[in-house]
Amino acid sequence: MLTNKYNAGVARIGSNWAPANDPAKAAIADQSKSAAAGHEAARAVPSPALLTVVVPTFNESANVPALVEKTAHALEGIEWELVFVDDDSPDHTAAVAKQLGQHDPRVRCIRRIGRRGLSGACLEGALSSQARFVAVMDADLQHDETLLPRMLKVLVNGEADLVVGSRYTEGGGSEGFSSVRRSISRIATACSRRLTGTSVKDPMSGFFMTRRDVLDELAPKLSSEGFKILFDILYTGRGRLRVVELPYGFRPRVSGDSKFDLRNSVDFVGLLVAKATSNAVPLRFFSFLLVGLSGVVVQLACLWQGLVLGLSFAVAQAVATVLAMTSNFFLNNMLTYRDQRVSGLRMIGALLSFYAVCSLGALSNVGVSTWLYSNRPVWWLAGLAGSVVGAVWNYAGSSTLVWRRR
Repeated sequence: MLTNKYNAGVARIGSNWAPANDPAKAAIADQSKSAAAGHEAARAVPSPALLTVVVPTFNESANVPALVEKTAHALEGIEWELVFVDDDSPDHTAAVAKQLGQHDPRVRCIRRIGRRGLSGACLEGALSSQARFVAVMDADLQHDETLLPRMLKVLVNGEADLVVGSRYTEGGGSEGFSSVRRSISRIATACSRRLTGTSVKDPMSGFFMTRRDVLDELAPKLSSEGFKILFDILYTGRGRLRVVELPYGFRPRVSGDSKFDLRNSVDFVGLLVAKATSNAVPLRFFSFLLVGLSGVVVQLACLWQGLVLGLSFAVAQAVATVLAMTSNFFLNNMLTYRDQRVSGLRMIGALLSFYAVCSLGALSNVGVSTWLYSNRPVWWLAGLAGSVVGAVWNYAGSSTLVWRRR
């Protein structure tokens, strides 16, 4: 309406002071048309999202359509977008999400190739957002999406910097856990609260919302490995974040399999160690050390069995060492370097490279410990120093030569 009045006014003014074919009048007419087109374009541009909901996924194709529908219903009247960050799921989760996005531009998908880990996925999704607020929730439908508007209201009103969907505050529940998983969760929660020094009752929650600028500030200090990003946020921002917890009931999983396994447990303990040592012991190195300790057990067991079978000590020790290195290779491939896992025929070359790296590590172990013992004859100190040097060499060599990023 305003544009039409503007055009009519320009036309009247033009007719009063210039002839019909005057270039100035034509220029004014062109300007009015451009203004009208600009107003139409402005009306066509959708409003930016106020909230980005980041959903890390792996093999969750069956849950994605239901999650989109439930989220859209819960956030009706709010400008939102849903960002799925998929770790190249074999069940084509990314394809399902992108298909939905073709019909609803509020649905986006980031497909990650050669990278794994829930924390890293959450960070990538959050840092891709331009919304004022960012939420993180799982794709398994165990988090209560109807809580999102309440969480958003707390942040919009400036009552907190971070809102946590809590299973352990009054009114919350964890019925979706088995008894064993519930016990593990309680123990992990107690450890997390002690380390972060926070009063948050559910620092292990995977359901939370915060201002994007908070994540932008903390992101360089957060770990992209592991699976408990909220704990990392609380630890990194301790003493600076105003946190509000809202209760919700943790639902049973509807479809798909739980992602909690031994690797998650190792990752969590490794994250605790990394934070407690100010990242002097990185999470991946911690996992590498645990695998190395398991190799010691394998070597001793095989050595004993070889001696029982009547092998000489030298032969039994050689066989035990090779078997221990082989065990370490497969465990590291499955746990420590699962995001760079080798498979197929490439495993043969990788295994031989691992043997070579560990052999040099053994030589460096013996060399350092012998040199140290000759200068200061304290056997345990020399042995420990040699083990540390050997472990660091094996880790560096494995990361560079065996499981190098492609």
